[in-house]
Amino acid sequence: MEIAVIGAGAMGSAIAGRLVENGARVVTYLEGRSASTIQRAKAAGMEPVGLDAVAASRLILSIVPPAEAVAVAEQIAVELRRTGRRTTFMDCNAISPRTMAEVAAIFGSDCGVVLDGSIVGGPPKPGQKGPKLYVSGDEANDSGVLVEHGLQVRRIEGSIGAASALKMCYAGINKGVTGLGTAMLLAAIHSGADEALKRELQESVPDLYAKLVHGIPDMYPKAYRWVAEMEEISDFLGKDDPAALIFRGMAGLYRKMAKDREDGGLLADQLDELNSGA
Repeated sequence: MEIAVIGAGAMGSAIAGRLVENGARVVTYLEGRSASTIQRAKAAGMEPVGLDAVAASRLILSIVPPAEAVAVAEQIAVELRRTGRRTTFMDCNAISPRTMAEVAAIFGSDCGVVLDGSIVGGPPKPGQKGPKLYVSGDEANDSGVLVEHGLQVRRIEGSIGAASALKMCYAGINKGVTGLGTAMLLAAIHSGADEALKRELQESVPDLYAKLVHGIPDMYPKAYRWVAEMEEISDFLGKDDPAALIFRGMAGLYRKMAKDREDGGLLADQLDELNSGA
């Protein structure tokens, strides 16, 4: 069984590795990618091929940062039309239902089948079942082959957009809490209320504080990807929903944390120092 995975980041390479472990041949397209990405793909057992070979795959998974989702769809659709092939393309990215509809429109009816997928959970790890891959619009059970090769797939009712909506809601809660905690802890540090806030969180909401202690450092290397994801959530809520402004603000926060990482991590160091020994 040959499956194409576009995107050899932490999630894409780990998903590919799980498929390879369970007997699938996984191909990918690496032109223009960094040396570290190429090495990660190799370690996962992904085989680099040209776009023509990707288009020839029975199933193509797009697992890229949300800001790249439309461009990847356009690239694959152009190749499918050039070769006259048809395939099943599953967008697994953190995008809004509106963006997912744009992806589906790019493929039209002449390139094959488009499925709406969303990944909930971290990259696969040995001995663990996750993450969960939610899929909507899969009337023919084209995602069943992924189950056969080791992935945890949950088909949900609804057409294109249903799985993306689920991802927006889940990420809005999960990453929204991390962003809110980051913002308020930084505000406490800068105003001298940090140790008092830390103690109060430990006493009043210990489970929440434990989540922040783990989730905030885990966020630093991902912040640049979460910017577009927060913007997608804002788009999902719509301009008439006041809560959309919250996620525009979250995008700005994660943009600030991404820049902090590029600049040496001063804010991250302050947060880590406060939360050390928690």
